[in-house]
Amino acid sequence: MAMNDFGLGKIGITPHGEVHRNLPVDDLVDRAVKKGEGVISASGALTVTTGKYTGRSPDDRYIVDEPSVHDQIHWGKINVPLPTGVFEKLYTKITDYLSRCPELYIFDGIAGADPRHALNVRVVNEFASQNLLISHLLRHPDIQQLAAYVPGFTILSAPGCLADPAVDGVRSEAFIVISFEKRMVLIGATKYGGEIKKSVFSIMNYLLPQHGVFPMHCSANIGPSGDTALFFGLSGTGKTSLSADPNRRLIGDDEHGWSENGVFNFEAGCYAKCINLSREKEPQIYDAVRHGAVVENVVMNPQSKEYDYTDKSITENTRVAYPLTSIPNAELSGMGGHPKTIIFLTADAFGVLPPIARLTHEQAMYHFMSGYTAKLAGTERGIIEPKVTFSSFFGEPFMPVKPMVYANLLRDYTTEYRTNIFLINTGWSGGPYGVGKRIDIALTRAMVTAALNGELDRVQYREHPIFNLIMPASCPDVPAAILDPVSTWADKGAYEKQARDLALKFRENFLKKFPDTPASVRDAGPQ
Repeated sequence: MAMNDFGLGKIGITPHGEVHRNLPVDDLVDRAVKKGEGVISASGALTVTTGKYTGRSPDDRYIVDEPSVHDQIHWGKINVPLPTGVFEKLYTKITDYLSRCPELYIFDGIAGADPRHALNVRVVNEFASQNLLISHLLRHPDIQQLAAYVPGFTILSAPGCLADPAVDGVRSEAFIVISFEKRMVLIGATKYGGEIKKSVFSIMNYLLPQHGVFPMHCSANIGPSGDTALFFGLSGTGKTSLSADPNRRLIGDDEHGWSENGVFNFEAGCYAKCINLSREKEPQIYDAVRHGAVVENVVMNPQSKEYDYTDKSITENTRVAYPLTSIPNAELSGMGGHPKTIIFLTADAFGVLPPIARLTHEQAMYHFMSGYTAKLAGTERGIIEPKVTFSSFFGEPFMPVKPMVYANLLRDYTTEYRTNIFLINTGWSGGPYGVGKRIDIALTRAMVTAALNGELDRVQYREHPIFNLIMPASCPDVPAAILDPVSTWADKGAYEKQARDLALKFRENFLKKFPDTPASVRDAGPQ
C-alpha cells in the first residue's frame, strides 16, 4: 500500500519514511522522548535544548526579492533581500534533506481566530518536539476543515539542514527565508521554536494590511465588563506576564489583528519566557508547565527532574509553549471587541522613564513608531546585556511592509474607537541596570489595573520636563514616590544627564527613520 505523503510530493519532498499529520499531543510527546529529542520533567512537560541557537537569528533572515512584492517591502538591515536564484538553491537543498529524513511531521493549522481574516498554515518538521510546539501555537482545524484543508502558506523546518555560505549565498549555516510569491518559508540549522512562530507572524503582518486589518505585536485580554485591552511590547517587556491576569480573560499573549470586527488572536497558545518564573509572581504560566507543554533550554536537575528557573547558564531566553486551554480563564474564541485601553510596554534599562504615563494620540503615534526598549539578554544571539533599541511598532523585525502603513492603521483605529493609551516602564528604577532595581511586577500590575479600571481618569497629573510625558501623581496600591522617576535616584544630576542622553537618542532615531512625519507627531516626543 502506497504511503500517504499528504501532498508533499507537489512541493518537491519525496518522503523515504513515514509521514505523520496532526498527531495527538501524547503521540508527539512519546515520539520525541523515544527519538531522544527531549526528556520529561517532574511537572510532566517535554524538556528540550535547542543547541547554539537559543534565540532568533535576525542576521540569517531573508525575504525573497520577487516582482510582486518588491515595491511593498521595507528593504534594509531587517528585511534583507534574497535573489530568487539563491532561494531556489536553498529550496532544493531543504526539500532533498527532508526527503531523506526517517520520519516527517506535518501540522496543518490556522493562523487567525477570525475566519474572515484567517490563513491556513502548514508546518513540516523533522522533529516531533518542534511539531508539538507549533501545534500549540497555531489554531486547530475541525474535522471538516481538515478534510478540505489546502495550505495557504507552507513552512519547512529542518534543523539538520545546514547551509554552506560559500556555496549557498547566505551568511551562515542558518537560514530563515520567506517567499511571498511561492507562499513558502524555509528554516534551516536552528531548533529554536521562535523562528517558526515569528515566521507565521511576519506572513500575517504582510498580508493583513492589504485588507485594512491592523496586525499587532501585542497581547490581549477582556475584563469582566467585556472591555478589551491590548499590551504592546518587545520580548521581555512583560506582555505575556501582564496579560495573564486572573481577573481578566486572556485572548492571547503575543500576536493579534484589529479589524472592523474587533480584535482577534493569530494563535491558539502561548510562548512564554521562563527566566525567574515562580508561582507567586506568574501563577498561570507556572501552572501551564505540565504534560504536553514544550520547555526550551530551562536547566533541569537530572535526578529530581525539577526545573531551576533562575539558572540562565544555557540562555536567559528560556521558553515554554503551551495551549491556551492551559490558562483557566482564557477566551478560547480568540476574539474580543474594539480595545478600550492600549498599554505600550518598555523595559528601560537606564531607569529614567516614568513607570506609567498617559499618552495623547500624537504621543501614541510617536512611541509606537519609536518602539523603545532595552533589548534583554538572550532574546537574540549575541545580546549578553541590555542594549538600547528602537524597534518600530514594538515589533519591527516582523513588520515587512513600509512603516507608515502600520502607523496609519494605529492612528485610524485608535481615533475611530477613542482608545485610551498608556506607556508603562517595566524596567529599572532608582538607577540604571546594575545600580537600580527592576520595578516589581506587583507594582506594575497595580498600575495596569488602575489604567484598565479607569482609576487614572480621576487623579492629578504632572509633566515630565524632558520626556514630554504626563505622569499620574498618585495610583492605587503604588507608592507615590516611584511615579516620578527622578525621586528614586540618589544623585539627581546623574538622573538628569542619563535622561537627556536617552531623550537625545529618541530624537535622533525618530528624525533618521521618519524625517517626513507631521510636526504634531514629531514634537510629541522627548524635548
